[in-house]
Amino acid sequence: MALAHLQFIGSDKPNVDSCQMVSSPSPVILTQDELKKIAAYKAVEFVESGMVLGLGTGSTACHAVARIGELLKQGKLKNIVGIPTSKKTHEQAISVGIPLSDLDTYPILDLAIDGADEVDPYLNLVKGRGGSLLREKMVESACKKFVVIVDETKLVKHLGGSGLAMPVEIVPFCWKFTAERLRMMFMDAGCVAKLRRFSENGEPFVTDNGNYIIDLYFEKDIGDLKVASDEILRLAGVVEHGMFLDMATTLIVAGELGVTVKNK
Repeated sequence: MALAHLQFIGSDKPNVDSCQMVSSPSPVILTQDELKKIAAYKAVEFVESGMVLGLGTGSTACHAVARIGELLKQGKLKNIVGIPTSKKTHEQAISVGIPLSDLDTYPILDLAIDGADEVDPYLNLVKGRGGSLLREKMVESACKKFVVIVDETKLVKHLGGSGLAMPVEIVPFCWKFTAERLRMMFMDAGCVAKLRRFSENGEPFVTDNGNYIIDLYFEKDIGDLKVASDEILRLAGVVEHGMFLDMATTLIVAGELGVTVKNK
C-alpha cells in the first residue's frame, strides 16, 4: 500500500471557504466539515475531462459534486457524465450543471468519488448511514477506480469499531423477523439490531428503493468480513449490507496536519 502525506505549511495552507491558497504562519483549527471539504477537493484532482463519474452521497461527497460542477462552469473540465448514487445527489448534480446518465447506458465507469462512515487499515469500508448503500454499491462496483474521501475520525481498527451503525437494507415485509435473524447471526459479537426511524415522527426510514434499514451495532469484532458478508446476503429479506469490501482503490484522509493519500 503506497502512502503519501501532504502537509499544509505556510502558503500551502488552504482556505477551505474558497479553496484558494493563502499565506498564514499561524496554525488553523479546522472543523470536521472543513476537513471533509479538503479531502473532497483533493479527490476531484483525479477527475479528467471525458470521464464517466460515479457521484457519491453524503456530507463529504456533496463537496466533491459541488467542486466538479464548479470546474465544469469554469471550463476546466469538459464532457463529464455523472452517475448519481441517490435521488439527493441526482438533484444536487443537476443544480450544479453536471450532465447525468445511468448504469444501463454506461455499465463501466472511469471513477467514483464517495465518502465512508468507517475505514479499516485494509481500505474496507462501512457505508450507508445516509441510507444510500445499495445504489452506492451498484455504482462503485462498476468503476475502474474508487476514491474514498474521509476525515480522520472515520478511521477504525476493524469494521464496526466505532460503535456506530453498520446498515443492512431489507424489504419491509416482516422486518422484525429479519432484524431478529440478523441479531442472532452476530450474537457472539454483542449485536444489537435496530430499525432506522425518522427522529421527527418515529416513522421507519425508507430508502430510495422503498426498503427499510436495520442498523447493526457491535460490541466486538465480527471476525472474517467476507464470511459475515456472505451470511448476511444469504438471509432471505436482505437486499444489501453496508460493508464495502475490497472495493476502494484510493483513500484520501484529511486531518489537522494535512491530507494523507493511500493507494491500494
